[in-house]
Amino acid sequence: MNHPYSYADDREEKLITTEGAEREEENIFLPKPARVLQAQPMGRTEKYFRLAFSDGSSMGHQPGQIVEASLFGYGEIPLGIASSPTREGYFDLLIRKAGRVSTALWNLEIGDTMYIRGPLGKGFPVDEFKGHDVLIVAGGIGLCPTRSMIEYIEDRREEFGHFTLFFGARTPKDQLFPNDLARWREEIDWIEYHETVDQGSPEWKGNVGVITTLFAKTSISKGCRVIICGPPIMYKFVIKELKKLGIPDAHIYVDLERRMKCGVGKCGHCQINGLYVCTDGPVFNYARIKNLEEAF
Repeated sequence: MNHPYSYADDREEKLITTEGAEREEENIFLPKPARVLQAQPMGRTEKYFRLAFSDGSSMGHQPGQIVEASLFGYGEIPLGIASSPTREGYFDLLIRKAGRVSTALWNLEIGDTMYIRGPLGKGFPVDEFKGHDVLIVAGGIGLCPTRSMIEYIEDRREEFGHFTLFFGARTPKDQLFPNDLARWREEIDWIEYHETVDQGSPEWKGNVGVITTLFAKTSISKGCRVIICGPPIMYKFVIKELKKLGIPDAHIYVDLERRMKCGVGKCGHCQINGLYVCTDGPVFNYARIKNLEEAF
């Protein structure tokens, strides 16, 4: 029986290898069970999950790719993978409780099972970043997919230049991954970490303001490679700041995780002109899509 929320049929997909032999290709419509290893509420409506496939297989993803997470009887939702492929034996997801499917997944606890299709889409082109300074600008839940690249850089530190990370949240209570934030602030001296909130609190001693105010606190090299992920309104103003610094459009990568549904380019929900966010992205080179107003 097919997964009730996929577009699969009963035909087996076959792949001809370079040696001419046939082997069965993994069915991208078929979800695999994954067991919850850790489950922790985070922020106001988010919950962090660490999972492992029940069959012991690895995710085998690249930073920035997505999965479709599902529960039978509810449906499925696209989620950015929040951990690096260099961390084997598990993968991390962050779920924001917003609708019927996300709430059902959010309610899972340690030992429960959710179902995963993926990895899907195109992630960050890691080789394009190697040997260069890197800036990641993450707003809100945009820290989730970019965390996969942050961990990758941490585990392959010698392959990258200076690393700068900007993170913005609405309020201190909306900050995600608090253990990571504490490490980046206090323990890892090679990460130049800057954070801000839109609205502070009596206890908050850090920067208050939109994320672009963080550019005044550091200097960014023109040869830097940049990743941007966050609310759509953020992209326009961050890119304006990058242009002031003389950073070429071709050195900017944007993560457009939005409006995805099937994850494999079949349903058309995420189409932007001739591009599909789920298969052509969700990571795009800005030079390629800068004239697509609908993208932002």
